[in-house]
Amino acid sequence: MRLLGLIKFLLGFFLAIALLFVAGVGATRYLITKLTAVPERPVFANDGEASDPAPEAEAPPEVFADVPEEPDPSAVEEDEPDELDEEGYTAIVTQPIGLILREDPDQESRRITGLAYNTEVEILGESDTQEWLRVRLPGSGIEGWVRAGNTTPAN
Repeated sequence: MRLLGLIKFLLGFFLAIALLFVAGVGATRYLITKLTAVPERPVFANDGEASDPAPEAEAPPEVFADVPEEPDPSAVEEDEPDELDEEGYTAIVTQPIGLILREDPDQESRRITGLAYNTEVEILGESDTQEWLRVRLPGSGIEGWVRAGNTTPAN
């Protein structure tokens, strides 16, 4: 009788250990699988056809704090025509966080200033790769480049 009780105890003990081991391995595999899954690629406004339209909430118009407020005098052209070129049109910045106006159509190019959400700009043309737009700020005549897909034609 005593031997039978000892065998039952040892069998129950090993079954409990085996059950805990299997549950632990299963939980670990599940967590590792979930934590190592590659997330979906985010969609940005300038990635071509965006599935979600730009937010309707109007952000306060303000210039970025990390860009100089006064433009470089060399960035302003002296002889500026009053009218837009044949392919030019007026557009509005639709990027909620605003845009950076750059000297050249390149991400590493020097920043001229920032453009806030809903700022009106004159589109003068686009780069050869169609990734950048040449823009002019009305009234000030400051010209530079912004990423394409972040503006919409003004009505």
